[in-house]
Amino acid sequence: MRNLRCVQQSSSGSVAGIKAISWDASKDSVVYLRDARDWLNLERWVDDQLQQIASWAAPQRPYEVLDLRYFGDTETVCIIFDVGDIVVVRENPIDEEKIEIVGSIDVGISAAAWSPDEELLLITTKANTLIYLTRDFEDLVSLELAVRDLKLSDHVSVGWGKKETQFKGKKARALRDPTVPETVDDGRLAASNEFHATTISWRGDGAYVAINSVEDSAQRRVIRIYSREGTLDSVSEPVNGLIGPLSWRPAGNLLAGVQLFEDKRQVVFFERNGLRHGQFPLRVLDRAADGIEICIQALQWNVDSTVLAISYDDRVQLWTMGNYHWYLKQEIFAPSLKWHPEKPLTFALIPESHDKIRQLQYTFDVCSAPISPPLDYGVVAVIDGKILKVTPFRQANLPPPMALFEINMAANANDVLVALANSKPEESGQPLFEIKVLHPERTSTYILDCSKTEPPAQVHEDRLLNDSQRTSTSGKSESEWPLSFEICSTQADAEEFTLVENGSLLFKGRLLARGCTSYLVTPSHLIFTTSQHLLKFVHLASSLEELEVPPDTPESDERCRSIERGAKLVTAMPSIFAVVLQMPRGNLETIYPRALVLAGIRQSIAEKNYKKAFFACRNQRVDMNILHDHQPDQFVANVGTFIDQIRKTQHIDLFLSSLKEEDVSRTMYRETLRADERPDNDTAGVSAGKVNKICNAFLEALLGRRANVKNMITAQVCKNPPDLDAGLLEIVRLREKGGDQVDETVEHICFLADVNRLYENALGLYDLRLTLLIAQQSQKDPREYLPFLQNLQRMEPLRRQFSIDDYLGRFKKALRDLCDPGAFEELKLYASKHSLYKEALDFYRYDEEKFASIMQLYADHLKDASRFKEAATSFHYLNDMTQASECYLLANQWQESLSIASLIPLPSDQLQSLATTSAQSAIETKDFRAAATIFLDYLHDIPSAAKYFCKGYLFTEAFRTITLSSQTDLLTSIFDAGLTENMASITDLLADCKAQLLAQVPRIQELRAKKKEDPLAFFEGDVNEGRDIPDDVSLAATDVSTMGGSLFTRYTNRSMTGTAETGTSRRSSKNRRREERKRARGKKGSVYEEEYLVNSVRRLVERVNSVGEEVGRLVEWLVRRRMVERARAVEGGMVEVVGLCGRAVKDVFEVGNERALLVDGEDGEQEKRDVPVVKEFVRLALLSQ
Repeated sequence: MRNLRCVQQSSSGSVAGIKAISWDASKDSVVYLRDARDWLNLERWVDDQLQQIASWAAPQRPYEVLDLRYFGDTETVCIIFDVGDIVVVRENPIDEEKIEIVGSIDVGISAAAWSPDEELLLITTKANTLIYLTRDFEDLVSLELAVRDLKLSDHVSVGWGKKETQFKGKKARALRDPTVPETVDDGRLAASNEFHATTISWRGDGAYVAINSVEDSAQRRVIRIYSREGTLDSVSEPVNGLIGPLSWRPAGNLLAGVQLFEDKRQVVFFERNGLRHGQFPLRVLDRAADGIEICIQALQWNVDSTVLAISYDDRVQLWTMGNYHWYLKQEIFAPSLKWHPEKPLTFALIPESHDKIRQLQYTFDVCSAPISPPLDYGVVAVIDGKILKVTPFRQANLPPPMALFEINMAANANDVLVALANSKPEESGQPLFEIKVLHPERTSTYILDCSKTEPPAQVHEDRLLNDSQRTSTSGKSESEWPLSFEICSTQADAEEFTLVENGSLLFKGRLLARGCTSYLVTPSHLIFTTSQHLLKFVHLASSLEELEVPPDTPESDERCRSIERGAKLVTAMPSIFAVVLQMPRGNLETIYPRALVLAGIRQSIAEKNYKKAFFACRNQRVDMNILHDHQPDQFVANVGTFIDQIRKTQHIDLFLSSLKEEDVSRTMYRETLRADERPDNDTAGVSAGKVNKICNAFLEALLGRRANVKNMITAQVCKNPPDLDAGLLEIVRLREKGGDQVDETVEHICFLADVNRLYENALGLYDLRLTLLIAQQSQKDPREYLPFLQNLQRMEPLRRQFSIDDYLGRFKKALRDLCDPGAFEELKLYASKHSLYKEALDFYRYDEEKFASIMQLYADHLKDASRFKEAATSFHYLNDMTQASECYLLANQWQESLSIASLIPLPSDQLQSLATTSAQSAIETKDFRAAATIFLDYLHDIPSAAKYFCKGYLFTEAFRTITLSSQTDLLTSIFDAGLTENMASITDLLADCKAQLLAQVPRIQELRAKKKEDPLAFFEGDVNEGRDIPDDVSLAATDVSTMGGSLFTRYTNRSMTGTAETGTSRRSSKNRRREERKRARGKKGSVYEEEYLVNSVRRLVERVNSVGEEVGRLVEWLVRRRMVERARAVEGGMVEVVGLCGRAVKDVFEVGNERALLVDGEDGEQEKRDVPVVKEFVRLALLSQ
């Protein structure tokens, strides 16, 4: 689908007698040899200037230049003449001659060619010998081109070409195998002797070389394939009419030759083994029609094997191949051509007068019509000689070489241009396109009407030259006719983008993207393909910074899409959201990228053309939520317009059933918006209540459209959660009006929702007729539901409702149905069965008798459920003090239990027993104040009360109790003994804390030092157990190792977010529990030891803070009871431990300036914990030193 368009051309000054040309790739210049009055001048054309390199006398006899090669590395030119001379010209000689004849072959040279790497020179002489020469012209191999070489052409034959193996029955021609040739060539030569020349062509990699020459003894032309070492590899099969031109495609798969017949000429292809591999016919030239003989001089492939140049005696044709069809793309009037060795579409020409040099640069370009809507018909024109293939892709997508329209022209075309025929197509609405074709001497114009099926019609023709300017004897002027149209883009944005040869896409001269292979500019997007086989879309903007090129993530970004390898853009049609791509082989593919589709949908929404947007979503499988999410307020306000445009009930149902709470404009389609229009991604993309809001808007709009009952049912059912009752009520209302669509609506709602749920909801509406209709649409057995419904039909209304609610599990509602005064006992049983005591109490809150009866049941239920506090309150309400006291006691509320026991009243011995039990329970729970209070108030046991006051460090209360009872002897036996016992306990505690701090803090510092010095050894342990491990053995974890996560996350239980973790086996719950046990033990030497020690120090600091007040009260009363030394010892120990805690906090928790520490929580996630604070211990002033 691409034409060759000339983008740059230049011409040298007048230079007469040009014999040969060559390229100097290092300076991008042309070196040529010309004959000026018996002198040979070697000159260079660079930067529009002619520079002479050397000059010497021409040979005295007639000569031809067979090869001219410039070597850029040595600045040397090698010229080979047919008379046998090999001349070397040194541009900048040092110690050598500037012009030197390095060798001469007396018999003459018939052909010569340098290898692509310029290391070997292959020469064939006129004596049928083959010579390999090095770069220094040393003889490597000399061979004879003998007739015995043809034995290699005896290819394997299965006899298909013999008459005795052919089937000659009836209809034999129709049954003939198409792979069997009708005749077998014997290699007859062409009639003219002009085609007996010898040609040499190297393969692109220089490994093989082909020689096309005439074997006189066999009277046939032979193509010999030699290796680089001079070994004969293969010989071509016999081909009739094969002439001299030969060119090996640089890609290496084919050799191109020319076959001559009396009535036609064709290019034939050979494989390396010498077998034929296809052909294509050359177009009949106008000179042949006049009886003028046409001579084909040479075949030349360009460097990337995409263009084949065929040189005639007065013109050059450029051919390309696509989808196995050969296209004639250009015809230039010049007898010879030389391709640039590095630039694929650049070459130099010598005109027929040999008086100048023309340099032309081409590019592959798609000739397409403007792609601005609404007339973006995707019209593409393809040149194929005298045939112009035109296809409007909006009407038909025909694979090349086919086309919807083919225009037969009078002359070969060189360029074509498609534009709009009318100046204001938006006003006229007529899809008329003007097709201008450039021929060598004229231009012709055609008009294409895409609204009709007729091919384009020619409207006029303009000649480029008048008769006085046509001076060539061949009828063609050799003046520099234009080879292409001057293209002016109709889009201002398109002119700002440029694609350079190295694949860089520029915007206003600045780099936008690399690796670009083709691009298009639509009114809203820049579309381009990359060498990574991706199709990308960029929103147009005014500056490079605003152009956002998507990353190479087609799996997550809708602006990027994977395409076939090597695919390139042909055209785009934004109106139908289509992009046409051409594959490397030549076939076409039309795709509908999400970026274009979404852009068209958003434009339709902005224009309130919801019908077009809806069908675009439906056809292209776009989430229909975008119809609302793009402009929510506008959609809700125009729901009526949406219904009027869509009309069909099925389509409205499709939209309603596609609704979901997700805001697709913030999630899946967010990236396809321009950056300045893109919503903030500060939410999870969920719009709470969105579905219900849309459904309610549709219900409101459908109220006046009773014909759309199905849509109303769909709107009810699609709510979140589904309002099945409302949908069923719509059916009931339709049935009451006598509508004939009841059965259809029942089928419709059963299709939308679970029929079993609908059955239950219909039953819950107490409408047995509706329930029967729903049941008939289900898979239920009629023998099950018919007796059930008949039984319900025979019941009283209230009892029916109770039975239905009980069947559906709506127990609370069923309880209220038991409101019959005679069913109270049944109600109590039902409430007890389903634990509906609160509902029953609420129902009978104004009937004290029934309220108390249900309260009794509730109290017993609470007691059985071990909810003793609530049970005690219920029993207290019912004046059941015995049960209330028992439940209060079980709830550890001894005050209420003993108070209510006193109200009963209980006998003295039972009250004493209850008090003793309460005291023992308080002692077990370490509530010494409560135990002492019970002994004091209810058991009147002064010694026990004082004892437990002392155990709770409540020395003041103990002293008050003893002195109030006037039992001063207890001060020594109970009070002093309690002080001594608590002092011993506190002393042991402080000693343990001191020892723990002195052991654990240094260990923590040691572990941290090891971790800092060698993290691998700290986390992994000594993996080699002290042995040396060779350097070529990897110790890294693999995919099958049991180590999950990275090195530092192995022991933190933190889950990885990458995809690598999904390939490893996940830790089971059993392994997790084992790890938690290891963490809790904190075994020495394990990775959990540091965490265990840090938590241990934290708990120790908290424990020391909690005993500070108790130690203070102990020290004070030790001094009061004249135990000063003991008080001083306790106080000193406390001060020392508090100081150690303060230093431990600084060493363990306060690392640098951080006042918080990250630790691993129970769920494996790291938690931030504050540094513990050590409370200050206030010393007694009497003991301070």
